[in-house]
Amino acid sequence: MATLQSPIFEVSIGGTFNSIHSLVIPMEIAKPFLDAGHTRVKVEARFEEKSIAFHAALIKRKGNILMMFSKNNQKTLGIFPNDYFEMQLFEDTSKYGVELSEEFEAVMMSDYDAFQQFETLSIGKQRGLIYAIGRYKNSQTRIDKTLILCENLKRGIRDPRQMLKPL
Repeated sequence: MATLQSPIFEVSIGGTFNSIHSLVIPMEIAKPFLDAGHTRVKVEARFEEKSIAFHAALIKRKGNILMMFSKNNQKTLGIFPNDYFEMQLFEDTSKYGVELSEEFEAVMMSDYDAFQQFETLSIGKQRGLIYAIGRYKNSQTRIDKTLILCENLKRGIRDPRQMLKPL
């Protein structure tokens, strides 16, 4: 079965909602994904010679479809409000709706009990923890934080604010 993908389209920051962190996605672009039950998508954005890929949610708000677009993504592409840039959406086929770091995956696969506990969390909590660990730039820090997460999961800690803190 072929995965969904949109045509390449132009978009700018701000738009209808005048927000510096969101994009209004044209309905004709978003509709095939939403009709197929996909509220999360993989995104490729391009501006001049730069490009980035990331995962995002399609958010329905006041009859429009929005997507959050972080300041960090804007900086990476070198865009400012009212700059038009190219974007393309793809069906998100990842398990958690976000890319796993190699370190996170390796540590989780080495600790079956912690992985089983992780799987009992809501998909949103799982994604939040994966994002939190993925934000660390140093590979060893990602490993250490994932090990702390594993220990805390096995201890029964479920508060996301406490899950990455050592005891």
